[in-house]
Amino acid sequence: MAEESGRQSYHHGRLRQALVDATARLIEEMGPRAFTLAEAARQVGVSPAAPYRHFRGRDDLVDEVARQGYLEFADRLEKAFDGGRPSPLSAFLRMGRAYLDFARERPGFYIAMFESGISVAGNPELSLAADRAESMLLKAAEQLFLRVPPDRRPPARMVANHIWAMSHGVVELFGRGKPGGRAPFSAEEMLESAAIIYLRGLGIVPE
Repeated sequence: MAEESGRQSYHHGRLRQALVDATARLIEEMGPRAFTLAEAARQVGVSPAAPYRHFRGRDDLVDEVARQGYLEFADRLEKAFDGGRPSPLSAFLRMGRAYLDFARERPGFYIAMFESGISVAGNPELSLAADRAESMLLKAAEQLFLRVPPDRRPPARMVANHIWAMSHGVVELFGRGKPGGRAPFSAEEMLESAAIIYLRGLGIVPE
């Protein structure tokens, strides 16, 4: 039945996406390097040769998982930012929560994006998707400092990268049952308090 279902998906043009979704599940369960393309094919119910109609190999498939992950990630950040309403600060903090939600709800895609060792710069389509996500953080950082005199504004990209690194660190330590999983504070509380302390040091959040 699985083989038949896989063949039907293939004939209807859905095999490519089915392989992407299966690979995201395998990455979540086994890690980004512990499975083969044949295993992804088996998950979908097609022959080991079928994936090669769409992907050059496993790395190409992992790249596509990461690309789709970055696009969804960017969509979530954009929705959370909501044009900076009702204030750039509140919108910025919402983006942090969206970051954590994405890592929690889409772990296979998140791991492919950040923990699989892929070369973003070496794949133009993947690079464009990653740039779109980064541009949302950059846009939010720029809006945070609009009321600060230009000569006192820190580089927006530096701020965006600091927050990105902070968010990733919270995910790794507190968001997925890692060493800080037993902390008395939630991942959301850890990230928001850290972001506020950081932005207070830059003069955005008053004492």
